[in-house]
Amino acid sequence: MSLDRPEAVERVEEIVDAVEEETMPVPVREVWVYGDVALGLDPVDRLDVYVTKDILFKDAPERAAEFQRSHGVDGVGKTVRAAWADEHPEYIRANASGHAAPEKCLAAHLLRDDEPVHLEVCNASFEDNVTQRLKGATMRDDYEQILDPRGACLWLDGERSTDAFRKLRDNEFVFPTLSQSLSMLGLEDDEASEAADAVKAYRERQEGATVRGDVV
Repeated sequence: MSLDRPEAVERVEEIVDAVEEETMPVPVREVWVYGDVALGLDPVDRLDVYVTKDILFKDAPERAAEFQRSHGVDGVGKTVRAAWADEHPEYIRANASGHAAPEKCLAAHLLRDDEPVHLEVCNASFEDNVTQRLKGATMRDDYEQILDPRGACLWLDGERSTDAFRKLRDNEFVFPTLSQSLSMLGLEDDEASEAADAVKAYRERQEGATVRGDVV
């Protein structure tokens, strides 16, 4: 399953609309797209979206026990907003230990189960996380987890970038190949080529909506 390019751009706009207009489980600071849609490919095999979230420090911790009793999930009112959970109880998601997982809650709210969309969620900005993920991947020889650096910021601190959306629609972004991009970030050419192949193979194995949460 893939998306026609206009459909992919429209889907991105819907995600930004939701972040802009609706209560999210956690505060969102940035929305980026990267990979196929930013490169102008048509069709878009997978739509990659990156969200920078703020860590929730003060919300309604006194309500945590209430949601634990009603939904069997710890941490609502602490790691995700209680007001959001009141509005969208069907989107409450937990990690393996039973605690509310912000990235899974965001994915449940923003994505449809069967669509070829991947959501990356992190507390760090896209550009900072590109560097951190590359560093971690090279240390562990785990190139599959590299974050494709070829991205465009569409929404930042409550402001939508009309210019970025225009460039996205008109296919005006110009990026090098992934291996060239990774070389520019410091990898040797052979290593960059191997890493790019690993990222491509990993993406090709993904199906439906997927999410990855990261803390830097």
